[in-house]
Amino acid sequence: QVQLVESGGGSVQVGGSLRLSCAASGYRYGTNYMAWFRQAPGKEREGVAAIYVGTMGSFYQYYADSVKGRFTISQDNAKNTVYLQMNSLKPEDTAMYYCAAPLLPRVGLGKAYEYNYWGQGTQVTVSS
Repeated sequence: QVQLVESGGGSVQVGGSLRLSCAASGYRYGTNYMAWFRQAPGKEREGVAAIYVGTMGSFYQYYADSVKGRFTISQDNAKNTVYLQMNSLKPEDTAMYYCAAPLLPRVGLGKAYEYNYWGQGTQVTVSS
C-alpha cells in the first residue's frame, strides 16, 4: 500500500521560505517520478514540480512557469522523502500542497489525473 505523508506547511510572509517534505512508503519506485501539486480555493489542482530519474541515473526536474527560479524539488532516497524548497514566496502561492506519485514512470509534470497516489496535503499561506 502506497502512503504519502506531507509536512512542513505553514504561514509565512511575502518573500519568505518554506520547505515541504513528503515521506513515501510502499511506492515501488522510491521517490522517483514523484511530483508536487497545489490547489487554491475555487481553482483546479495544478502541477508545481516533478522529478524524473532515467535508467542511467540521469536526474531531471520539471517546474511550472509560475515557480521556476523560486522552487526546487529534490529527493533523499535514503529517507524515501521528496522535498519542495519554496523561496521568495508570493500571496498567489497560497494553496494546499500535495505530493503525488504515478502508477508507472512518467516524464514531465503532467496533469493531476495522470497521478494515482496522493498525500493528504499540507497548507501553505503567504500573507502580505
